[in-house]
Amino acid sequence: MKGLIYSIVFYVLGVLTLSFGVTMLILSDLGIGAWDALFYALYELIGFTVGTWIFIVGILLIILNKFLLQSRFDYSAILTIFLIGVFIDFWLLVVFEGVIITDMAARVGLLGLGVIGMGTGIGMYLQLNFARNPIDNLMMAVHYRTGLSMAVSKSGLEFVVLVIAFVLGGPIGIGTIIVAFGIGPIVQFTFNKIAKFKSMLTGEIHTES
Repeated sequence: MKGLIYSIVFYVLGVLTLSFGVTMLILSDLGIGAWDALFYALYELIGFTVGTWIFIVGILLIILNKFLLQSRFDYSAILTIFLIGVFIDFWLLVVFEGVIITDMAARVGLLGLGVIGMGTGIGMYLQLNFARNPIDNLMMAVHYRTGLSMAVSKSGLEFVVLVIAFVLGGPIGIGTIIVAFGIGPIVQFTFNKIAKFKSMLTGEIHTES
């Protein structure tokens, strides 16, 4: 029971951290993550908000994951994509509406903060084996099915989506490349460190991924 409580706490903090990280990347205007570039491209091409596209694409990925893992439809994942979409739209459309950062040093700082925030947030909320973001569930599926590390699985998927986002005209930049190849190691590092910390609190045994 204690382990579940800690996992839920890390889940909530992780979703908040991830959403804030994505927002910082968008504000840096130096390129955003491959998936978010895809969502932004769809927003510009078709309409709706970035958060809405996170939800729509998330539902499609939940269906894809069901067939890849030959498992039941993951209804719990809907909670995560809904929360991430709502939080990102909140940051963009309410808190930071109309904010434009022109100072290059500040933009670079936001880029670094965004990358760290995204990787840390993902590593945190993956502690709860429930309601995973279907994007990260896809990463975990590749990780478990192929035996590749989470870092390699995440980076590989990011590269494929990067190509698609580029074709659709998404906001690709140096930040996109950094996110594509930098998020994976941060996720793995954070996941293992927090899992160890949680095991210390609960007395559980943790094996690194």
